[in-house]
Amino acid sequence: MDTSIFNYGELPEFKNFTPENIREQFPLVLEKISEDFKNIEDNLSNYLIQNDLNWDKVIHPLNEVNEILRWSWGVISHLNAVNNSESLRDIYSKFLPEIISLSNKFGQSKIIYNSLVKLKETNKFDQIKNRILDKEILEMQHRGISLQKKDQEEFNTISEKLGKLSTDFSNNVLDATNKWFLILNKKSEVDGLPERVLELIAISARNHLKKDGEVDIQNGPWKLSLDIPTYTSFMTYATDRNLREKLYKAFVGRASQGEKNNSHIIEEILSLRTKQANLLGYKSWAELSLSTKMAKEIKNVENLLEELREPAFKTAKIELETLNKFSKANGFPKSKNIEPWDISYWSELLRKEKLNLDQESLRPWFPLNDVLKGLFKLSERLFEIKVVEATDEAPLWNDDVLFFNIFNKENNKIASFYLDPYSRPESKRGGAWMDECLNKNNVGKKTLPVAYLVCNQTPPSKDKPSLMSFEEVQTLFHEFGHGLQHMLTTVNLPQAAGINNVEWDAVELPSQFMENWCFHKNTLLNIAKHYKTGEKLSDENFEKLLNNRTFNCGMATLRQLHFAITDLRLHSSIYKNEGKTADEVRREIAKQTTVIAPIPEDQFLCCFSHIFAGGYSAGYYSYKWAEVLSADAFSMFEESDLENTEDLKLIGKKFKDTILSLGGSLPPLEIFKLFRGREPQTDPLIRHLGLSQST
Repeated sequence: MDTSIFNYGELPEFKNFTPENIREQFPLVLEKISEDFKNIEDNLSNYLIQNDLNWDKVIHPLNEVNEILRWSWGVISHLNAVNNSESLRDIYSKFLPEIISLSNKFGQSKIIYNSLVKLKETNKFDQIKNRILDKEILEMQHRGISLQKKDQEEFNTISEKLGKLSTDFSNNVLDATNKWFLILNKKSEVDGLPERVLELIAISARNHLKKDGEVDIQNGPWKLSLDIPTYTSFMTYATDRNLREKLYKAFVGRASQGEKNNSHIIEEILSLRTKQANLLGYKSWAELSLSTKMAKEIKNVENLLEELREPAFKTAKIELETLNKFSKANGFPKSKNIEPWDISYWSELLRKEKLNLDQESLRPWFPLNDVLKGLFKLSERLFEIKVVEATDEAPLWNDDVLFFNIFNKENNKIASFYLDPYSRPESKRGGAWMDECLNKNNVGKKTLPVAYLVCNQTPPSKDKPSLMSFEEVQTLFHEFGHGLQHMLTTVNLPQAAGINNVEWDAVELPSQFMENWCFHKNTLLNIAKHYKTGEKLSDENFEKLLNNRTFNCGMATLRQLHFAITDLRLHSSIYKNEGKTADEVRREIAKQTTVIAPIPEDQFLCCFSHIFAGGYSAGYYSYKWAEVLSADAFSMFEESDLENTEDLKLIGKKFKDTILSLGGSLPPLEIFKLFRGREPQTDPLIRHLGLSQST
């Protein structure tokens, strides 16, 4: 296998990962992993008999074989998300059951389980090693190790079914998003849209219609589609209310009709998850999920969400009233009520009047390169690192992708990361995420951490660089925060380095923490320079962005709480939900978590990939849970002096040496207390969200 594309522990040669090569070579990788696994079991059997177990004999070989599997399947999964094609999708679907089956085989090996338990019983380890062992043992229990043969077989069948259903769910959302479009030919249909958006959708129309020649931005045609940059821009700026309604209904109704309908998949996923949790002795999937999280119990999550829901609901009602009055005073029919497809449009007009802020007009101040420079400069100041572009050193999967190295203050390379910044709706799934390309490992084959950072922001055009919205700037900071925790780890055991072993509901802490710096004056003014003139963003515009942070924040917070509470209820209140569809449960919850009830066409759950095709099932609350932690962590900087460079350095170093460096080596609450000196409090978040007036 010398010519193999699967060179574990290296940067992947993405261009060689063709569907043909994967189809041919991946079975050999799986065969080799199975062989290695068999050898590990044989060796451990002997060690158990001889009572000769130690950390190196048990943990290192297991880590090695797991890493080979994670790396190899990780490259295929990554390309499936950023470079999707029919043939790659088929291959992914073909191998997924084998991967699940292999994971179950690992997770249900009695020899490994007994070795881990024995290792823990017969040795005195430090806190980090004990924590790793506890996690490994609990994970194996969650994989069904303690089940009787018949139950274990049922458990494994369910795992495979769930894997396939999640993939089908995700594919249906991608297909439904790509399938829907409208070709617009009348200028009146695109009234209100900024030049940038007109250019984007005119290029899209030319490509779709396979026309040659220049794109006519002003006269069309234009292609309206459901990719996020187009959808959000149209909902925010288009004056044509009928088209906004059509677009909105298409968006919230994705994957809810015809053969690509996810409704039945949702019901099946929920039912199978409950069965699997019951087999493991838990009352519900939420109870199983929370057993490995920082929150621990359902009631703790419910309490936190309610603590935020009440002030958010009051604030959101006031915001809707204000929006209603404003729209009626500005020509909206007095006989009609504001509908969901009016919210973004009228909010933008109100924002312009109330805050005198036109977000679109600020894009020229946020070209990607300058935003990156500012982000790296901030990280250098806070965390004593240097980020250097090295795109020509690394294999890439697309010409838009960038590659960077990170150096410490001694100028030693400590990590690297990829950045895939732009939206490519035809081949790349929506949203933004960080994933591991390589994990830090000081054992066996030594590797430095490498992260994938993926965004879906506005691409550059013929004569303009990628001009980012302020929201896109925040998203980039967010993903970089995840990347920092992966890359700045000082833990030498790979099982607890970076984001490994970090409780799911604490993993958003560094990412949301970084977003706060977008509202720090010096940081933002160092970033924001007009891409043509080099002129800095004015103090006045900064103040507007700051005020905008709490603009309609009640509605925005309530939206997140609506998703979080729905997710928790679907996965926990099994008996309460009996006889009701997931959609009916969601509509009940909406009475307490929305100020405009969802319309009949709103089948949002059918495209709620986070919980049905991602890792957030019974964990969507994590965003708010971690936001409490991140706001409180940032308040330590605020309490000191955000303009005092020495203070910033000291607290930044403390943040790096605790939250970023210690990863999953200690419980997150302990790490938080090491940084903050006390337990987390919700007050800073309520203040940041501007909800305090209604508590």
